[in-house]
Amino acid sequence: MKVLPVLVAVAAVAGGAQLFRAGSGESIAGETAPSSTYRLTANGDEAACAVRRGAEVSGGLTLLTVGPNCRKLLPGIERAKFWREEADGTVAFSANGIDPIVTFSVADGDGYESYAPVTPLLALNHD
Repeated sequence: MKVLPVLVAVAAVAGGAQLFRAGSGESIAGETAPSSTYRLTANGDEAACAVRRGAEVSGGLTLLTVGPNCRKLLPGIERAKFWREEADGTVAFSANGIDPIVTFSVADGDGYESYAPVTPLLALNHD
């Protein structure tokens, strides 16, 4: 009968170990970065909409939610479902995770500025 308490203890330790990665004390839930909300503006503050970066899908690729009124800034951007961040800091929005609809470079300060397509000039800043 002493085997049952030992098995329960082993199962508890094994389950607890899965909550932490490699002894770092960081929980598995911490692997998914919290969502970030951004303000997308066109041509200086003429028009704006909300963009939300979601959970990571794979290295550098995260889910993206584009506000319904973003179409007014750049027709077609409403199809974007993915945010891809490259090693050089550039960010691209795409419908399929590969082909960019719009591409941003790191701007002076906190945020990004679009460079493709050339017009309209879009700014992406934390909300």
